[in-house]
Amino acid sequence: MNNILSIIKSNNLINKEDIIGVACSGGRDSMALLHFLVNSASELCFSVVAINVDHNIREKSEDDSQFVINYCEKNNIKIYSYKIDVPAICEKEKIGVELAARKARYDIFNMLLKHGTVSKIALGHHLQDQAETILLNIFRGTGLKGASGMKMSSGNFIRPLLTTSRTEIQAYITANNIPFVDDETNFENEQSRNYIRNMIMPLIRNKWPHADNSITSFGKICAEDENYINNQINKSSIIISGRTAKIPTSCLVVNNSLSSRLISYALNQISINKNIEKKHLSAICELSLASNGSKIHLPDKLIAIKEYNYLTLTNKLISPAKLNLPFKKGGLDIPSFGIIETKLTRKLENHNYTHIIDHKKLPDNAIWRYKQKDDIFEKFGGGTKSLNDFLIDKKVPYRLRGCTPVLASDNEILVVAGVEISNKVKLDKNTVSAYGINVISFV
Repeated sequence: MNNILSIIKSNNLINKEDIIGVACSGGRDSMALLHFLVNSASELCFSVVAINVDHNIREKSEDDSQFVINYCEKNNIKIYSYKIDVPAICEKEKIGVELAARKARYDIFNMLLKHGTVSKIALGHHLQDQAETILLNIFRGTGLKGASGMKMSSGNFIRPLLTTSRTEIQAYITANNIPFVDDETNFENEQSRNYIRNMIMPLIRNKWPHADNSITSFGKICAEDENYINNQINKSSIIISGRTAKIPTSCLVVNNSLSSRLISYALNQISINKNIEKKHLSAICELSLASNGSKIHLPDKLIAIKEYNYLTLTNKLISPAKLNLPFKKGGLDIPSFGIIETKLTRKLENHNYTHIIDHKKLPDNAIWRYKQKDDIFEKFGGGTKSLNDFLIDKKVPYRLRGCTPVLASDNEILVVAGVEISNKVKLDKNTVSAYGINVISFV
């Protein structure tokens, strides 16, 4: 492990004054990493704390956690220790043990990062882990991204040992007399990763002794190719608004590898990056060719909708509460929509407003509300239509028609927020003062 320090420096994994939280289970990899970073902290001017999570899924898990606590106390290492009930999470969320444990563990990691308790989380994945991960992803039917394996640095998570072999780690453990515990479940081959580790890889190494290095080299090539292709996608074409992303359908008729990556990027921007598989990306691509209003439901409550010239990805459909607010100057915060700000002005040539309407033409009973069945709208320039037909003409997506505020006098619509004003309230040569309306929509 003599080259770990140079790897940390060359990859900028740790900065001065960082507080590195080492995820420590008590196994040899995490104990070696903890020992190495504690003894390297002064040279690079960072500090180290240990993080231990008891998942409550093994009889000896509590003993292993106590082992880590005792080691840290003996060596004056600050430790944050947690116990979570993974079986209860499995039951509640109807997910497997491995997924539940990982989710709960990363919830703790992210909580510590969010609160500033630690700057980064150091994980003990090594060279053999990387090779196993790449193979496992290939067996599951991955593309280039999965075949790239784990990254040495991913956000606030770092893997300083990723190019270090298990043999080197064991030599470091022996040379420094570092205690550790073995997780007995590592030898149970029902779990996919253990099956690869204990059954498949020994056979491969027997035939090809340098297989781990060859597999990880393949992963690096895949990562380079993946990075190149990702740099070709038109990220600026995506419109992000809260938890909703809109992609122009014209961007999805190009090469399928670019289309699927563009969709993946959009999903990441709205924090949907789990449980979406290749088949889901293909279904979303196909939706871009469907008729307007078509939609599909996907994992993580994701909904994809064809909306005219856009493909919209959202994890919620808006169901607005009732709205009945008298027209007034000032700001209105409209739930599930945004903000409407109104000012009285005599500067009729001021075009810094979303809408500007004649002060005198506005009826006293005007209110902000949502559309109703018999609403009518007199188009700017003349001609009356039902409000619903007008919204269709204006290509307002179906999912937004019910939550777009309208300024109404009985069933006469005077303003459709963010869309257009009625001919009845437009400025004319006799206008002396006007209401300037700014619409800030979050949908």
